[in-house]
Amino acid sequence: MWLLLASVTATQQPQADRLTWWREAKFGMFIHWGLYAIPAGEWKGKRIPGIGEWIMHNAQIPIQEYEPLVQQFNPVEFNADEWAQLAKEAGMRYITITTKHHDGFCIFDSALTDYDIMSTPFKRDIIRELVDACRRHGIRIQFYYSLLDWHHPHYVPRPKWVQDPPGHQRDFNRYLEYMFGQIRELCEKYRPDGIWFDGGWEHPPQEWQAEELLKMIWSILPNAVVNNRTGLPADYDTPEQYVPAAATRTSEGIRLWETCMTMNDTWGYRKDDFNYKSVRQLIQTLVDIVSKGGNFLLNVGPMANGKIPSEQVSRLKQMGAWLRQYGEVIYGAELSPFLAHSHPIGGCTVKGNRLFVHLFEYPADPIEIRGLKTKVTKAYIMKDGTPVEFKQQNLALTLVPPPIVPDPYDTIVVLELEAKPEVDNALYQAKDGSVDLHARFATIHGKTARYEYGGGKDNIGFWTNANDWVSWEFVIERGGNFQVEIVYACDKGTGGSEFAIEVAGQKLTGIVEETGSWTNFVTKTLGAITLQPARYTLSVHPQKMKGYALMNLQRIRLIPKQ
Repeated sequence: MWLLLASVTATQQPQADRLTWWREAKFGMFIHWGLYAIPAGEWKGKRIPGIGEWIMHNAQIPIQEYEPLVQQFNPVEFNADEWAQLAKEAGMRYITITTKHHDGFCIFDSALTDYDIMSTPFKRDIIRELVDACRRHGIRIQFYYSLLDWHHPHYVPRPKWVQDPPGHQRDFNRYLEYMFGQIRELCEKYRPDGIWFDGGWEHPPQEWQAEELLKMIWSILPNAVVNNRTGLPADYDTPEQYVPAAATRTSEGIRLWETCMTMNDTWGYRKDDFNYKSVRQLIQTLVDIVSKGGNFLLNVGPMANGKIPSEQVSRLKQMGAWLRQYGEVIYGAELSPFLAHSHPIGGCTVKGNRLFVHLFEYPADPIEIRGLKTKVTKAYIMKDGTPVEFKQQNLALTLVPPPIVPDPYDTIVVLELEAKPEVDNALYQAKDGSVDLHARFATIHGKTARYEYGGGKDNIGFWTNANDWVSWEFVIERGGNFQVEIVYACDKGTGGSEFAIEVAGQKLTGIVEETGSWTNFVTKTLGAITLQPARYTLSVHPQKMKGYALMNLQRIRLIPKQ
């Protein structure tokens, strides 16, 4: 897939230039809005389980019954300036809005279908109004577009509950013409800052003609930012409803990513969903994401009348108030220089020669941060400048929290340094002498392998390229003989690949056995090695690939032999 991308990028601007604004923005508003806001989770008097925007699927609503919602869609209280101003007040720097979701309805004026906003009683181009409002308020705007389409007569595969007229033959190429045409419409007519694809799981990128699709977008909008949901990596990854345990670090740098998340349990509006996250949880999620190098795309689901629910507005305004006070640690901040959290109760962000230590729970005892090589010259509480006592010796920094009233969301300690922070990220032996080389601490070398987290996964996955490999740096302070264990998972039909573990001139090999699924992890012993006190690099390389992926590698353990 990455070889395909090489030809795609010929007409786009250099990634670093295109992504500067996106990388610095950190916080955006996701908007899911369409016909599904009318039933709001209920169909024919029956509550339909699941997320609001999937009601057509979850209630198995035939097209001829769903289409009449078009004549009911009349959001007379919609005000584009209010939405853009709310995003601005919340401290959000960009908006991503659904132009077409899986139900196929378009909330923009499309020349390619009558199944759009201009066929409703409202008869106003919502996307045009929102784009113009965002430009007025200094907010960037991106367009969500669903690749799959339950409504289009030529989309393949046909939804199981949809009945075609007798003799109708679906032609996926005709759907692709429609899809390409609409993406061209959106790019040429509205000039968005980016495209956020979704729904690509029903076809591989080749069938979506994803390479040509990205090439077309970048030929029209050379600066457009595009996500990875066509199946090609494009600009950034999109974990959904979770925060990865760590950034994906490769030999080429940090892989960009954006977590999209709901405030409650649904994307599209449901009138019965009041299971909202607290402001505290949302702010700490934002900090956690930024400390790992990501962006936070937080969703709102407007009602059918065009208003955003008050519970969502209130939370956004409270987040904005916090960001007006502490935005310096978020906007344009760099991720933590530590491979994992430097301390157990928050993360770190960086700006220049300052390291911001985030304390989600205010500690009663001193905090030890290990690995910082750069000298600390000053430490204080960001809110009021209260000095923080500290002691720095070798790679150990101890902070003594002063007796203060902590911030209810995140107490921030500012460390002023002599230079930009440099960190020794080598892993060290535990008290029992073992070394745990976990996937989240690995450096990934190659094109397709990446760190995965969530849904039962916490591993290096997508290991489909035989030239990809991973490595860890670690320090042995108490040498001896060590048993080497590997923890991995391998789906049915993909076993049989060979791999090698190498460290200090010693090599152990193994054959990947099927474990039943990509999330059923097993532990295997590979053999023993001898290590003297020193710093080492351990690597894992494929030797022969049998299945389409090597394995999901969770960790390597070095256990002292008695």
